[in-house]
Amino acid sequence: MKILLVEPNIKPGTFSRLDAKFAVIPSSSICQVAACTPKKHEVEILNERYDKVRFDSSHDIVGITSVTKDAPRAYEIADRFRELGVTVVLGGIHPTIMPKEAKQHADSVVIGEAEENWPKLLDDFEKNRLKPFYLWDHRIDPSSIPSPRRELDNLHPLSATLQTSRGCPYRCEFCQLTGIGDTIHRKRPIETIIRELKNIDRKIIWFHDASLTINPEYSKRLFKRMIEEKLNKRWMAFGNANLLERDDEFLRLAKKAGCIAWMVGFESISQKTLDEIIKKKTNKVERFSYMIKKVGKHGMGVWGSFIFGFDTDTPDVFDVTYDTIKGWGLETAEFNILTPFPKTPLFEKMDKEGRILTKDWSKYDLNNVVFQPKHMTPKELKDGVNRIRKRFYSVQHTVRRILHCANTSKGFSNLLMRFSSNFVMRNFSLMDELRGVIR
Repeated sequence: MKILLVEPNIKPGTFSRLDAKFAVIPSSSICQVAACTPKKHEVEILNERYDKVRFDSSHDIVGITSVTKDAPRAYEIADRFRELGVTVVLGGIHPTIMPKEAKQHADSVVIGEAEENWPKLLDDFEKNRLKPFYLWDHRIDPSSIPSPRRELDNLHPLSATLQTSRGCPYRCEFCQLTGIGDTIHRKRPIETIIRELKNIDRKIIWFHDASLTINPEYSKRLFKRMIEEKLNKRWMAFGNANLLERDDEFLRLAKKAGCIAWMVGFESISQKTLDEIIKKKTNKVERFSYMIKKVGKHGMGVWGSFIFGFDTDTPDVFDVTYDTIKGWGLETAEFNILTPFPKTPLFEKMDKEGRILTKDWSKYDLNNVVFQPKHMTPKELKDGVNRIRKRFYSVQHTVRRILHCANTSKGFSNLLMRFSSNFVMRNFSLMDELRGVIR
């Protein structure tokens, strides 16, 4: 059976193939689905960020995965293939939270993780008994998660993504993991991860867990095995500020295992805001600057993430934030507009209050204002985020950060990744039409 797996993009062709090679966090979602596909089937993957969809009837089944911002485009692709008589299956985080909506554009919808549902669906399809929905009724045993079939991606990006775990216990009100109830942290066996790392032919790795600091003892064991195996990988991961600040052994082992930088969701410089969004356990504003310097002393960088539009934010939050963080020594940063993704606690609250301005999912890209802010207009929020992006990514400040990275980075791959992160993030931050593609 011939299967086409598609990852859509609301703006097809956003990347050239060269740009995509340097994407900060390359996607592996369709490679993961391909890994769940029985070997007897012929699988082709297509990422619409840099490839064009060819609409024909040569495939028996087309599987399309979608995040929220790309859902309208996923539905367009699905409708076109169905018009050609091709069976279409939709899956991914948006169809999981909006299955009835997705079913209007598909023959079947996979709800939740694909590892068990996708093979069952293919077997049912071959036996002419395809069901409308395949429900994730339990969490996948992490030891059964296969390695993505990265060899199917003919782009060969600079880096590769890898998950050591799934789920996040922090329950942030704006996070889609909270919306789908994926709040139990599930760890893959360390030896499985080591084997996967050995089989990846790229030197740079993104650990794409919700956070590699959720279970620090587990991560330390992983780091020790990476050191023992002398894998010679350079890697980045998401981490929580409080753990990175207090655990010197964690930082020492991470660096020795090849860590380049940590992506930290600071979200806000207001402790009141952090307390309200349930980040008080992991984020303490008064310790942020110290944490960044401490990580730097261990030879790693910090990449920051900030969100604007919380109910405690006022029009001066953008300038206050910039003035606060400009001396922190961040290697790079992203500045996003608060987005109440469907089915999250934040969306449910704002929808009940009548503050959702649009349900055009293509606008849910971290760059558009889709709700009524409490203390400013939508235009003030949009303009404020654009202003801080332009200030942080001015030519002068970007060059200064890159030169700093050149002085502190050991090895060509380290410098290349830090240069590309600033280059790519600067372009995304200054060009509205490209925003949203790095998530």
